[in-house]
Amino acid sequence: MGSSVRELAGATPATRDRYVDLLRVASLGAVVLGHWLMAAVTPDGVGNLLAVVPALQPLTWLLQVMPVFFFVGGFSHALSYRSLLRKRPEAAPGAAADSVYSAFLRARLQRLLRPTMVFFLVWGAAALLVQLLGGGGGLTGVTLRMVTQPLWFIGIYLAMVAFTPPLLKLHERYGWGAFAGLAGAAVTVDVLRFAAGVPYVEFLNFAFVWLAVHQLGFLRADGRIDLRRAALLAGGGLVTATALVAFGPYPLSMVGMPGEKVSNMAPPTLALLAHGLWLVGAVELLRAPAARLLERPRVWRTVVAANGVAMTAFLWHLTAMFGVYGALLALDVALPEPASAAWWAQVPLRLALAAALTAALVAAFRTFERPAAPATPGIPGPSGAGPLAALGATLCLLGVLGLSMVGFNDLLDGRTALLIAIPVSAPAAVAMTLGGWLLVERAGRGTR
Repeated sequence: MGSSVRELAGATPATRDRYVDLLRVASLGAVVLGHWLMAAVTPDGVGNLLAVVPALQPLTWLLQVMPVFFFVGGFSHALSYRSLLRKRPEAAPGAAADSVYSAFLRARLQRLLRPTMVFFLVWGAAALLVQLLGGGGGLTGVTLRMVTQPLWFIGIYLAMVAFTPPLLKLHERYGWGAFAGLAGAAVTVDVLRFAAGVPYVEFLNFAFVWLAVHQLGFLRADGRIDLRRAALLAGGGLVTATALVAFGPYPLSMVGMPGEKVSNMAPPTLALLAHGLWLVGAVELLRAPAARLLERPRVWRTVVAANGVAMTAFLWHLTAMFGVYGALLALDVALPEPASAAWWAQVPLRLALAAALTAALVAAFRTFERPAAPATPGIPGPSGAGPLAALGATLCLLGVLGLSMVGFNDLLDGRTALLIAIPVSAPAAVAMTLGGWLLVERAGRGTR
């Protein structure tokens, strides 16, 4: 792997924006570290350190960096889709558009879903074996339920991929106005939710908040976030988020907290959008010094290597964390009371063990993250390839979100979770994801 990383790093085009690659890795790394630090595991169950020590909740304003990942996604999606548009064949406009769209979805979903489906199948088989052997209680049951929770992010990301073409058209026509429209829709949703008490309207902000952040990535791809605008985003976002939390109905934590009436995360709120704006502005202000750092060959090779396994590490990091706690309990190592002096003293050991186990899991499964041969819109796919690809992406989105909610516990007992008022079980969620992926593959078959 070392030689291939060296070759990839050496072959990097001079035009590549290396800072975007660093942001992608750093944002996922921050999420992993945050999950490891927030877990307050005791022999009686799993809690949240931020609930035990509320004074630590301001740290979420630094560690809740999913907006940065979605911002980077918007940048990458714009470049990828435009590249395919330039390569499209001379054909009827409708057929060409279908070909480009299916090629785009196929390429993006492969990189996401290949490692994700392996994760599904391995954990599904493990959960089935555990239940057949009569297990599933204690920490094992908690692990089977919680290990899938971070998958919500992949589901939202799939939606961003699917909506890229129409949103990119809006961006090309209206620029900052397209972003303002999405942000304004998020404001309207929260007004209807908190001021008018309209039920269920808050769930629309799963789209409006995250797609607004994604739209900033389009602006970044076109060079429309200069230092002045970055400073305005950072300062305005921070002031707005602070005011909303101080004077509005929004909690301090930018991640969900157990038992709280309002969460900034699920569904996303205007406060989380403001938080995303200040983060995007802040990372853009750091672009120039970071770019100089990334010119160093060793630093760039590290980023290249990390990018090649980032999704695999993200998928398996909770597996590693619960594996460490399970091993400690099996060895009768005392788990101190969360936030006690002994607990803090044990943190470096737990982090080191979780990192080592994650590295081992990455070594075992990283081959599934390697991208397949890129698709290009050449020979038109089957009739209606665009709608077929869109249907497949929708099924993948629903399947991944469903599994993030229901988990793998009580697999044989038919445990379900409500997804848009529809009960979804783990087997159904896996089937939807796999079926959707196959539809996208079929739609893109003529684009190889």
